[in-house]
Amino acid sequence: MSTVIEQSVEARLVAAAPRMQTIPATLSYDRQDPFAVRMTFPAPATLEGVEVCWTFARDLLAAGMHDAEGHGDVRVRPYGYGRTVLEFHAPEGTAVVHVHTTEIRDFLQATSELVPAGTEHRQLDLDHDLAELMRDAC
Repeated sequence: MSTVIEQSVEARLVAAAPRMQTIPATLSYDRQDPFAVRMTFPAPATLEGVEVCWTFARDLLAAGMHDAEGHGDVRVRPYGYGRTVLEFHAPEGTAVVHVHTTEIRDFLQATSELVPAGTEHRQLDLDHDLAELMRDAC
């Protein structure tokens, strides 16, 4: 069984223009980093012209589909019927995107089949990680 899940989503960039621009994005989840999800935007979709990847808690994404969540760099909230808003805050500015809630729900379902919510700690090999830290410290 694969240890990584990737799903392409259609994100709509909220901008000053009256019509939202559709941009590609990819949600990904890796069993080896069981608490996190990543949302990646390809270079052509970013102001800097380089791929941008945001990493944030899987729990944040799940909770944000129902209520406004997050107080830091990433915030998630429901928007109307069938959309979820993700806000990405950086020193350069804020990006706000809308994603179909069904796409997020499908992605989270796939991640839960790989690592059920509440069992993430079982994926961690703390002895190995501690040994790596100790090796690097010497």
